[in-house]
Amino acid sequence: MAIQNNPKPVYDLEERTFQFAKNCRLFIKTIPKTIANIEDGKQLIKASGSVGANYREANEALSKKDFLMRVKISRKESKESAYWLRLIDETNDLKNHDAKSLIQEASELKKIFSSIIEKSK
Repeated sequence: MAIQNNPKPVYDLEERTFQFAKNCRLFIKTIPKTIANIEDGKQLIKASGSVGANYREANEALSKKDFLMRVKISRKESKESAYWLRLIDETNDLKNHDAKSLIQEASELKKIFSSIIEKSK
């Protein structure tokens, strides 16, 4: 599969969120094309892309309030991405572990955004 595992962790959060969205898209291409998977995949694509898009918006925020709102949206979209990934994983007989590694990454991103929110208060 084409999901890329970097040998060293990515500390640039903009790049890390981009890689997460990209890997979700690559993952979607590998699952069976059932009606449920197509619909769940659309939701995953929207949520995973929104994680990084909102983080980038946060970095260009005009105020602290705007920054916090965008980071909170990134956290929410991370949680939603994990939801869709879990749903796809548990309703398919997937032979690879890509869904689980993506769920782990979504969880780690959520924790990072939670930490940013706490430190920004």
